[in-house]
Amino acid sequence: MAFSTTPDWFHISDEDDIVWESRPHPVSMGSRLPIGVAVAIVGLVMAGWTASDGIGFLTIVGVLVAVAGTALAGARYLVWTNTRYVITTSELYKKHGVVSRDVTQFRLERVQNTSLSQSVVGRALGYGDLTVYTAGSGEPELVFERVPEPELASRLLSDQLEETAVSSEGTAV
Repeated sequence: MAFSTTPDWFHISDEDDIVWESRPHPVSMGSRLPIGVAVAIVGLVMAGWTASDGIGFLTIVGVLVAVAGTALAGARYLVWTNTRYVITTSELYKKHGVVSRDVTQFRLERVQNTSLSQSVVGRALGYGDLTVYTAGSGEPELVFERVPEPELASRLLSDQLEETAVSSEGTAV
């Protein structure tokens, strides 16, 4: 399954293809998103209710509460939408950051082991963590957190690792 769009934060060579691309499951936005939306609605209702009497103190407070709720929900959404995971035919990428950008990249040849873990809630909602271990390190080097359809991501990564191993065996003659 190859994707035709290339993310703007990495340059892929002509020989490589994107095998899988995703962002975390929406549940990763946490409770701050619905809380922010609820606070914004309360603020709008308060501002609208009191605005019929003219713009007074409670109307201004309502508008400020609505702005604060919108900012809270918007911040959670921006963090979620600016986190991306990509598997190409030769590399793994993890990008996050709203104002600044942090991109972690590993060549598939360096990957020694992978693991998939799902909590009970993760299994019920369809997300899990895909952890990558590289050669020379006993600690996880890269974690794709709260990946939607983690079994698919894990299978596609395993397939790419097998293809990378086969092609490196063929060139190591």
